[in-house]
Amino acid sequence: MRITKGVARGEPVSFTFNGVSYTGYAGESVACALFASGMAHLRDSPRSHQPRGMFCLMGSCQECLVWVNGRKVPACQQPLVASLQVSSISNEAP
Repeated sequence: MRITKGVARGEPVSFTFNGVSYTGYAGESVACALFASGMAHLRDSPRSHQPRGMFCLMGSCQECLVWVNGRKVPACQQPLVASLQVSSISNEAP
């Protein structure tokens, strides 16, 4: 559930993750927008193939790495903008 009272947010924007459309708020991180939409599994670990998602939320751990418009970035450090195309790094590069 998103906090709504007393919070200034950007405009609602649409983006995709692995081809599925989601909605978040402009300026929030991709990781937060996905987590608020119920998506916690962002990729699989390369060795054990276990699910990975948000952990530190400050870009240090690299657990939330995703492809964003063809670049590999931590989802927690990528501000959300309209029409962003995000995919798991376990998928081939877009």
